[in-house]
Amino acid sequence: VFALSGFLRVAAGFDIGLSTKCVVIPKEMDMCHKIGYSEMRLPNLMGHTSMGEVILKSTTWQHLAHTDCHPHLRTFLCSLFAPVCLDTFIHPCRSMCVAVRDSCAPVLACHGHPWPHSLDCDRFPADEDMCLASLTKEYKRSHKVLPKPACQACPAVEEFFTHKRVLEVFCDNNFAVKVKLSKKRTVFGDQEYNIECQVEFITQGSLLPYETQSMIQQWLLINENCTQRMTPTHRPMVYLLVGNIEEGVILVNQVYRWQRRDSQLTLATQKWRYHKCL
Repeated sequence: VFALSGFLRVAAGFDIGLSTKCVVIPKEMDMCHKIGYSEMRLPNLMGHTSMGEVILKSTTWQHLAHTDCHPHLRTFLCSLFAPVCLDTFIHPCRSMCVAVRDSCAPVLACHGHPWPHSLDCDRFPADEDMCLASLTKEYKRSHKVLPKPACQACPAVEEFFTHKRVLEVFCDNNFAVKVKLSKKRTVFGDQEYNIECQVEFITQGSLLPYETQSMIQQWLLINENCTQRMTPTHRPMVYLLVGNIEEGVILVNQVYRWQRRDSQLTLATQKWRYHKCL
């Protein structure tokens, strides 16, 4: 629950200078770097009074920030955890909270977490008040809306197949991306992943290779249970992810383990260039 209950509204004439101090956003708060300002107010809008508490509580959100589940997620979280040093607190608008929640709650659910009560959107000011507004319609029109990865059951990793069967699978799907995965430890001791996407070959429709690469990286972050299964050790592993884009949603349907000695996948990728689907 927010310690600064009811949110300190601009209209209340709250003198922020008497109650808070300006501090540099710490390096551990990766998600709040390169957002347009470098200093934050403490205590923040989550009621955290020490920098240690801010770092501890904010780092639990960094993984979600990396999934890019909503273009305003970082702005929303940083306005609460690391509010900009102005004369007054500027809150996110209720509409921004709703937009972020609707896009990102399914990702939290995929990791087994509900949307937290502390971020209940009813706590935030309505859009007619002075607050950080959500994306405008003009922005949406001028930016390409890419398909979004879905939280899904992990496809079994296939290790035994023929190149003919792989070609049939390619014909039935929109994309095939070769991915190199490895695990790394962070300063906090938890697991993170080095995800290198190499678009070897692809039936991409209107998508560009870098867009496909970005979408696959998001899929691996959102479906972390699958990524964990594919990285049992710290040794790099190579996979081929094959899937479909249906109604704006990315689904990975097949996962192949790509081993050096495996000639079938290499043969399939070579033959794909000239292959005609039935």
